[in-house]
Amino acid sequence: MAEITTQAYDNLRNYIQTNWNYIELRNDLGTGIVRLNPTDTRVTSTLEGQTVKLQVIVKGSDTDITYPVTISSSAIYDVTTGGNAYSVESFTPFTIESDQDELTVIHNIEVPQVI
Repeated sequence: MAEITTQAYDNLRNYIQTNWNYIELRNDLGTGIVRLNPTDTRVTSTLEGQTVKLQVIVKGSDTDITYPVTISSSAIYDVTTGGNAYSVESFTPFTIESDQDELTVIHNIEVPQVI
């Protein structure tokens, strides 16, 4: 089996960084709480080395966050609702209980994935 070239990995990372469509924040059961697209002001996307980093900052005061809610993972999708996640990342659960609570989620996609 042949390995793809460094340039091919660079192209894949660039494609992911510029073409992902939605990041969903999920509860501990894997149920979606909110799904955001890259134009949402709470979302940023950067390319750092071999990693595409998607960052989301949500607050209890956001109109699409109903508290109390515990957020424990994020997932990347290509559709507004439903669909299959392309990437899922779990993290230490965080509960938003008031307007003042704020959560920053960083979802990392490594190409190639280092295990």
